[in-house]
Amino acid sequence: MTTTYAALLRGINVGGSRKVPMADLRALLEELGYGEVRTHLQSGQAVFSAGSGDEESLAAGLAAAIERRFGFAVDVIVRDHAYLRAVVDACPFPAAELAPRQLHVTYFSAPVDAGRFAHIDQAACLPEEFRLGDRALYLYAPNGLGRSKLAELLSRPRVTKGVVATTRNWNTVVKLVELTAPGAAG
Repeated sequence: MTTTYAALLRGINVGGSRKVPMADLRALLEELGYGEVRTHLQSGQAVFSAGSGDEESLAAGLAAAIERRFGFAVDVIVRDHAYLRAVVDACPFPAAELAPRQLHVTYFSAPVDAGRFAHIDQAACLPEEFRLGDRALYLYAPNGLGRSKLAELLSRPRVTKGVVATTRNWNTVVKLVELTAPGAAG
């Protein structure tokens, strides 16, 4: 039995550095023996199926292969369809009423506790808000991520220490659910 996964690569193809062409990423995933390989956008999303392995070992194997192939380290988070679907279903904000640029999900490589965020004065950041989920953080930024004071606070080392964190806008979050759904290959 195979499972379909999404690989989220952190910080590639941004600002002209750490280039990972999507065609090369697809070829690498196929060389690693994965099936139904596809990529989404240029910002580091790949979908693939695997017959064995867990999310952590798949992420570690892909990260090592990327470093060998491209010559630089890339943090990778791998999640299966069920998890990605659960993230969408658990969204604490009215996603259907918001523009996709206003809603983001930060995926974490491991669970994070609320204590990491205790120093953040959410009231001072209103109308921006965040909520924690299962290895995910939901961020409502009405003026977009680029202008978000809260996003800046959430990306500081005090919050992300010891975990990989990578953020996607709501359009990408939903698209990854679609791409990993059973029967979505092709």
